[in-house]
Amino acid sequence: MSFDLFGVVTVRMYAILIVTGMVLAVLYMRSQEKRLGLAKDTALDMALWAIPAGIIGARLYYVAFTWDQYAPDPLSILKIWNGGLAIYGGIIGGFLGLLFLSRVKKLPLLKLLDMAAPAVILGQAIGRWGNFFNGEAYGRLITDPRWCFFPYGVQVDGKWYQATFFYESVWDLLGFLILHLARKKMRADGDLLFLYFVFYGLGRAFIEGLRSDSLWWGPFRVSQVLSLALAAAGLAVLAVRERKAR
Repeated sequence: MSFDLFGVVTVRMYAILIVTGMVLAVLYMRSQEKRLGLAKDTALDMALWAIPAGIIGARLYYVAFTWDQYAPDPLSILKIWNGGLAIYGGIIGGFLGLLFLSRVKKLPLLKLLDMAAPAVILGQAIGRWGNFFNGEAYGRLITDPRWCFFPYGVQVDGKWYQATFFYESVWDLLGFLILHLARKKMRADGDLLFLYFVFYGLGRAFIEGLRSDSLWWGPFRVSQVLSLALAAAGLAVLAVRERKAR
């Protein structure tokens, strides 16, 4: 879905929602700078490094697992407004951007990541609606007419599919609320990041199993395997930290 802006530029709803998610994520991080003892405008510095790196990472990750689609026309890789951004690639790219920033400005990396975790999942909750307007990231075909309604299903090309984009959006919004409420109760830098790994990883692993457009690596859904690995790693670290604290 798109519309003309002042009759000059065509703007896609997908892009508007992605940008909206980014803006709200940055505003949220700015509201947390003082609490974490970080300098003013640290959030803007984070955005300047993490967002471009995240977009590049999200695109390269997606293209790497769907190369056959882009091989005939490699220049189409640049057309990100048509969709094709993988969130895990964005997370990896954003992490590398923040790692570079922390090294250059001598900032505590785990503290930056703690500030970013709730902001990222908030951005994900909003950005998922871009999949609705692009007609992508949906689940299995619904054959029972009783379930052909939104929000359980979404209509694509005249057929009804499970609205997995909506399921994840709701899960991410719940995750944001949990991380936001838990932020002051975390005992050590990095705890909020690992809580994000656990919450998002478990939800995404389940929802990914419902999707019909997963990225595959042999017989495995890439995002499902990565989600379970992140959830397990986050849970292990939090468990070890809790034991040491006791």
